[in-house]
Amino acid sequence: MAGAARDTLDYVNTVAGRELRSIVDNPAVLPDGRVESNGNFHGAPVAYALDFLAIPLADVASMSERRTDRMLDKARSNGLPPFLAHEVGVDSGHMIAHYTQAGVVSELKRLANPASVDSIPTSAMQEDHVSMGWAAGRKLRRGIDGLRRVLAIEILTAARALDLRAPLTPAPATKAVVQALRSTVDGPGPDRWLSPDIDKTVAAVQDGSLLSAAESVTGPLE
Repeated sequence: MAGAARDTLDYVNTVAGRELRSIVDNPAVLPDGRVESNGNFHGAPVAYALDFLAIPLADVASMSERRTDRMLDKARSNGLPPFLAHEVGVDSGHMIAHYTQAGVVSELKRLANPASVDSIPTSAMQEDHVSMGWAAGRKLRRGIDGLRRVLAIEILTAARALDLRAPLTPAPATKAVVQALRSTVDGPGPDRWLSPDIDKTVAAVQDGSLLSAAESVTGPLE
């Protein structure tokens, strides 16, 4: 699944690179001063690619949520406390964070519906079939933000689960990621408002600090 997502991203990068190098307006002003019409004005190549990328984005998020669910389920977590709660039966642990994650994943599935298949003729039929690429790009940007939050919640939950496994220790790269996270987010304890912890983890995913922590052990992962 991750490999298929990477393949999709490679394809989208190819399309983006090609279109950025092409003439995409009509008319074109050439270096010698001539003004010429050209036919490469349609946004469909980019629109299709943006819609395509929204599909594995939702799938990656869905797999992330399933891993989180397993860590919180006493029947499948291999000895971890239910919901990773500090005081079982009293604290909610990461249950509400999982609700948030599941809600975002559900939205990402809806955002995976393509925009580029819909077009309404306007301007007395002069704009007869538009690409809807702008809409595809807007929903993809929203989807990327959602995926980042979903992954952050999984990382936050996994770090707590690893801490609760002590004195067992994770692999070196995983340990480096947990240590980097712990520089801004506290470890297990009684129930607290998790939104600030989630936001800090989202920021650490976005700025690449957690990736850098892993790569300090493994070398480049890209």
